[in-house]
Amino acid sequence: MNKPYFIGVTGGSGSGKTSFIKKIKERFSPEQVCVISQDDYYKPNENQELDENGFYNYDLPKSIDKKKLLEDLERLIAGETVEKKEYVFNFSETEAKTIYFIPAPIIIIEGLFVFHYPKIRKLMDLKIYVHAKESYKIIRRIRRDLKEREEPLEDMLYRYENHVLPSFEKYIEPYMQISDIVINNNEQESLESGVDALE
Repeated sequence: MNKPYFIGVTGGSGSGKTSFIKKIKERFSPEQVCVISQDDYYKPNENQELDENGFYNYDLPKSIDKKKLLEDLERLIAGETVEKKEYVFNFSETEAKTIYFIPAPIIIIEGLFVFHYPKIRKLMDLKIYVHAKESYKIIRRIRRDLKEREEPLEDMLYRYENHVLPSFEKYIEPYMQISDIVINNNEQESLESGVDALE
């Protein structure tokens, strides 16, 4: 098996990474592309850092099991199928499903910190940064969390101000400068143009 083409996708929370990758997948068959999300490698809550007010801070590079993530990426590149339990955030009543990552000619790894980990970044043939205005990102994040996580608005705003934004400025935004492609996702058409640029 030839070495797969390895694409990394990053950007701040709410920038539109998931929507961008969805549009990429629409252009290929399931056999052609394998997508891995950093989110499936969060450490358990007991291994997460608590801030001074008792909130778990998931917006730190050390919140991810980067060793396991790298190991699974290397296995995929070597042509092995990877099996693991999905991450269900903090929903203790949700049963985690078993997910499978199947080797493919194109492998995409997406997540907040995938450019920050040097060994993972070194694997990438193409680095894509999805950028959006801060006001758009926070609106998208609030809409998502209201729908998917049922978190109180006050808690969402606290996390954004104290966890999400400081982490973005320190661990994510600096890597826009080393990215091969920067997609400004302030309008829906921007994602389409970004996907077109890959073809």
